[in-house]
Amino acid sequence: MPDVSRCGWVPPHDPLYTHYHDTEWGRPNYDSKSLFSKLMQDGQQAGLAWITILRKREHMLKVYDNFDPDIVAHYTDRDVERLLTDRGIIRSRPKINAAIGNSECYVRMRDEEGIDFGEFLWSHVGGKPIVNRWKNFNDMPVQSPESGALSANLKNRGFKFVGPVILYAFMQAVGMVNDHEISCHAYADCSVNT
Repeated sequence: MPDVSRCGWVPPHDPLYTHYHDTEWGRPNYDSKSLFSKLMQDGQQAGLAWITILRKREHMLKVYDNFDPDIVAHYTDRDVERLLTDRGIIRSRPKINAAIGNSECYVRMRDEEGIDFGEFLWSHVGGKPIVNRWKNFNDMPVQSPESGALSANLKNRGFKFVGPVILYAFMQAVGMVNDHEISCHAYADCSVNT
């Protein structure tokens, strides 16, 4: 779709970013494991540009078992060392340990508390996307009261790398917040059923 209007943050000649914007960013996602995987990817981004994660994502998902919490929760010290030596991912011990600990939190929420992770996340926006009407991406906030509340709730449950700024970016990416610019071709699609 070369001649369509996109959000201003999308570099015009970057096919990876363009594909991500056109097919994934802002599209409502309700699947618990998919949402968890995306949250872990966003945690890996902390302090880095999102393009860094996009470029490493395919390999990262492979070596982290797609961030499947039922697998990652059982990672051992050997797995941590394996990940720390893999040049194809973000080699940060705190981020690796957070992915493992967050997986344990996910499993505990599901198995001990009977909480569906997707429903839990979406409850922070009333179960449907918040639709904003931005003309320019520079006007978008970097956090919101909803991302702050979700951050506090996750932190109280033991999650790491889930600050309100990370969570706002996550909420935008998974369609909990429609922050496509109103001139963007994806704005209307991502506003359906709200």
